[in-house]
Amino acid sequence: MFEMFEYDFMQRAFLAGIIIAILASISGTFVVLKRYSLIGETLAHSSLLGVAVGLIAGYNPLWAAVVFAVISAWIIEYLRSAFSLYSDAVLSILLSGSLAAAVIIVSLGGAFNNSLFSYLFGSILSVTYEDVVTIAIFGTLALGTLLFFSKELYFIAYDEEVAKVSGIKVKFLNFLLVSVVAIIIALSIRVVGSLLIGALMVIPTVSALQFRVGFLKSVVISLSIALFSVILGMTLSFHFSLPSGATIVLCVLGIFILSLIINNRK
Repeated sequence: MFEMFEYDFMQRAFLAGIIIAILASISGTFVVLKRYSLIGETLAHSSLLGVAVGLIAGYNPLWAAVVFAVISAWIIEYLRSAFSLYSDAVLSILLSGSLAAAVIIVSLGGAFNNSLFSYLFGSILSVTYEDVVTIAIFGTLALGTLLFFSKELYFIAYDEEVAKVSGIKVKFLNFLLVSVVAIIIALSIRVVGSLLIGALMVIPTVSALQFRVGFLKSVVISLSIALFSVILGMTLSFHFSLPSGATIVLCVLGIFILSLIINNRK
């Protein structure tokens, strides 16, 4: 089992995967509690649009993905708050529009190659040392922000109207949350893929909530599920030559089904 760590690319892959598991599971807790589960898929497709623009224009696809994801997050929150639109409707509109624009840009530029394909389904084995450093630095900043405002964000997720009356800056914190989630997703698509990152962000949290043990313990359980799934998925991917992103998500899904069975028996 441990022979896979003899390869540098596997060491980088595990480091990147563990960091993404931590970021996705913790941020996913707030996303799920706010009934914002679809935002992962939406921002992932917006990130893919940024990747397409980056590949065509010759910019770094990762930074282009971050910029487009953050802008999309701001648009989503603005439309939701300013026009009183339903969250799921706003997310569906942005998801469809981003994907359509990405496909058109790529087809016009003729850049639908392996580079873009790796961002669709993830290519964790091709993660470079620079990618790991970038993910670690900005991931730490994003995680620190979430933890610093965790009480306020939980309060808002529980009851936004009461939070407003209590003097919490709800609008600012909502924009902050979606911005942080956007950065995390943009950093993650190279590892897990734009089509799969939503699952890694949502399923561990939903699995943890099945145990009904309170907020803090749910975060810990979600984190444990995500870490275990990434480690198991990476190991299976290496030994059986399977796509890493898809294997990780299937591991998460398997744990979710197991959590349903366990809690149904209780």
